[in-house]
Amino acid sequence: MAEEIEHKFLIQNEDWKENVHLSSEYKQGYLISDNKRSVRIRTSNNKAWLNIKSATIGTHRQEFEYEIPLEEGKEILETLCEIPLIEKIRHLVTYKQHTWEIDVFSGDNTGLTVAEIELSKIGEYFEKPNWIGKEVTEDRRYYNNSLCKNPFKNWKHQV
Repeated sequence: MAEEIEHKFLIQNEDWKENVHLSSEYKQGYLISDNKRSVRIRTSNNKAWLNIKSATIGTHRQEFEYEIPLEEGKEILETLCEIPLIEKIRHLVTYKQHTWEIDVFSGDNTGLTVAEIELSKIGEYFEKPNWIGKEVTEDRRYYNNSLCKNPFKNWKHQV
């Protein structure tokens, strides 16, 4: 079984920007997103992927990902996915032997920035950089499939 083990955090300052070693633009959309699973298409850097995840909230869940032809990915995004699409720039930052993914959202989710760290096992120790704020791993609102249904621009109480 493929498994993703990740923690999500808000950002409390912009110190992370000085350590970015790679940035990529992402566009993704959801074909299915319910209480059991999500099925999405994602494009970035001239590649596309089909991704299937369990809808478990928390630090670990099932995840399967398959590369598909870019043109097919774009067509699926444009014709079959729920709107709005998720648009973001993902910045990679290495800190103390771990790579952090900093997602700076745009479009209907402009103003939201979330940091994620993927771990190799449950309970793996990691140090938090000074720019990491509140953990939101258990808060469904911060999951991309939720941001598609209830974009950040519609939240009554901004973070």
